[in-house]
Amino acid sequence: MAREKKSGRRIPWRIWLALVALALAAAGSAAAALKLRAYALADPDFTFSRDHKDAFAVQGLVYASRAKVERIFAADFGHSIFAVPLGERRRRLLAIDWIEDASVSRIWPDRLSVRVHERKPVAFVGFRSGVLLIDRQGVFLDPPRQANFTFPVLSGIREDESDADRREAVRILLGFENDMGYLFKDVSEVDVSDPDNIRIVAQVNNRPVDLTMGGENFAKRYQNFVSHYPEIMKHSPDVRKFDLQLDDRITAKE
Repeated sequence: MAREKKSGRRIPWRIWLALVALALAAAGSAAAALKLRAYALADPDFTFSRDHKDAFAVQGLVYASRAKVERIFAADFGHSIFAVPLGERRRRLLAIDWIEDASVSRIWPDRLSVRVHERKPVAFVGFRSGVLLIDRQGVFLDPPRQANFTFPVLSGIREDESDADRREAVRILLGFENDMGYLFKDVSEVDVSDPDNIRIVAQVNNRPVDLTMGGENFAKRYQNFVSHYPEIMKHSPDVRKFDLQLDDRITAKE
């Protein structure tokens, strides 16, 4: 009686031998990695120490609090730099209001390097709780004591507005600034509560004037107003509010 053929194919012994060799190599590599990690965590040459002058380097700080940055890494001193959770430390750095981006790197054998990119404010905002700065992303920033900014005041936003609403308000402000060009230096306040009818306060001939600008052609309308302002002062010296919503018309608002 003929033997039945087996349905499966036998794996050649050479392949089995190769698989066993790979498994042994992987196990050896894992064991070596564990030994290397244990060595790096325990050897004093890798200790992150306050005694080393250059052990902790921070670059990019201008207005952000160095004390806040240092507190994030306070618990890491006295331990191996390989025990520092870089991702977690970066996440905490990004929670500091002035820091927009940050990186944390280990420097062989016992140093840490921190690089930060600070937020760039574009305007002041005033609330009952006080005056803050706001950046391009609509993030509120505490004004640093040592700074002397000359930004205009951005009006028309609330302290409890969403991030998206604040970003939109800043976008409108920056669009207005871009349209105005060098003339923007005269502007001390921009109200964006109505995006289709922006209102500003500007210094013209050393006098503050309240101007309703509409939603476009800002530089053209403002330049037209400035050109005619000496004549306007002769006829209406006490008027400080004007409507410029039409390109070729200046309307005094009593």
